[in-house]
Amino acid sequence: MSQPTLVARAEQPYVAIRRQVTMDTIAEIADRFPEIFGWMAARGLAPAGAPFFRFNVIDMDGILEMEAGVPVTDVVPGDDVILSGVLPAGRYASVTHVGHPDDLIDVTAELLRWAADRDLRWDMAPTPEGDRWGCRLELYKTDPAVEPDMGKWETELAFRLDD
Repeated sequence: MSQPTLVARAEQPYVAIRRQVTMDTIAEIADRFPEIFGWMAARGLAPAGAPFFRFNVIDMDGILEMEAGVPVTDVVPGDDVILSGVLPAGRYASVTHVGHPDDLIDVTAELLRWAADRDLRWDMAPTPEGDRWGCRLELYKTDPAVEPDMGKWETELAFRLDD
């Protein structure tokens, strides 16, 4: 794991599929990336960055509202399956992990601890459904077609701060 840092991120248009899942059913949204890439290819759209998961609402013991997304260069219309959105600009706490995605729970805990030690506040509010995040991302920088060994994947966590 790299040392956490603070980074400024610009707005980023994207397309995605949003679903409610549990920790045990995350594959239901993870398996939708081929559908998103196929939708993009049918419209002549190329990715403008790494695919990602966006965690909108988190209740680790219950329901997670997540998006599987892919950055694009411009805002495009979605449809009844694919949504169109813009990741917000702002200051983010970021850390890069090289290794299996199963290790991201520990990496996330370390990033949350690092921010707490510095009195940083997240763009997040507790709700009855769980913690609602302004923008909490897992960016998958390794193409599985190029590197199938998940133990070598590079993943960036980027969580927006409340400024």
